[in-house]
Amino acid sequence: MSSLNSKWFIRARLKMRQLLLLVGLDEERNIHKTAEALGMTQPAASKLLKELEDMLGVELFERLPRGMRPTWYGEIMIRHARMVIANLGQAHEEISALQIGMTGQVNIGVIMSPATTLIPHAIAQVKATHPHLRIGVQMDTSDILQPRLQQGKLDILVARLFEDNDNEGLSFEPLAEERVCVAARRDHPLMTRKDLQLADVASAAWVLPPAGSVLRHRFDLSFRQNGLEPPKNLVETFAMPVTTQVLAQSDTLAVLPVAVANYLASFGMIAIVPLELPCHMDEFGIITRRDHLLSPGAQILLEALRATAAAVYASPGGTPQEIPPGGAKTYAA
Repeated sequence: MSSLNSKWFIRARLKMRQLLLLVGLDEERNIHKTAEALGMTQPAASKLLKELEDMLGVELFERLPRGMRPTWYGEIMIRHARMVIANLGQAHEEISALQIGMTGQVNIGVIMSPATTLIPHAIAQVKATHPHLRIGVQMDTSDILQPRLQQGKLDILVARLFEDNDNEGLSFEPLAEERVCVAARRDHPLMTRKDLQLADVASAAWVLPPAGSVLRHRFDLSFRQNGLEPPKNLVETFAMPVTTQVLAQSDTLAVLPVAVANYLASFGMIAIVPLELPCHMDEFGIITRRDHLLSPGAQILLEALRATAAAVYASPGGTPQEIPPGGAKTYAA
């Protein structure tokens, strides 16, 4: 028997409609509504699900008085069904792109700090040699981005990998630590102060990331470890336009990644307060799925990220460095 014929899904003649049914049941939790959405009868949908459960030898959904709920086995199949559907959708997009003379689509997720340093340089390098490669960029926190990668909605992440997350099947290439600093408007009274201490800013107004984010947790912890209560006068947001405008119009302070603060300061939008903040972030890096073959376009972007990172984070401690246009190696297909 060939290796292909030995696959259980070949022997079971697994149908695409069964994968769509799994995802639909997970979203609707109702077989009648799911069958209606897929354009089939309820008995036909029930038969498809029963055939799959019989082949696997497990129950994928609990039948409840009012609806259905995935079992642990069902959760596994649903997760992989989403990945298969996403991969097939991506395959169609790549074929369509090639048909009209493009070189495909690649989607990358990134946290804030490398979004202002690494990603723009890497994209510029790729676009210099592959102008028709479509690059989608999503910026968010690591915990939001990682499930999108695992579901096949993203090809590459530049983010953090946390030990308490489901990291099975993921590869991590460390790049740099993310240092943070205190930012304010350029003529803020604290800019002329010397020997600033954490106690001097504990009662100030702050713009901070929302509670639950890693940076917010580390920020609050830095005050508690120094015997201080974390600031209470807060505006909570990740929105940079809001942050910069609040700083410009008041004596409010903000905690920002150093790379982001340097970028904003270069345009005169903020200044970095002379206070060493005892707040340390974990290392971030390039995250990909080990079991997923990257498209040619994604592979080109991945290699550009690696080369650009070597230039951007070349200094001791991984401090972001400015590199001139064309300063990093470009890649051909």
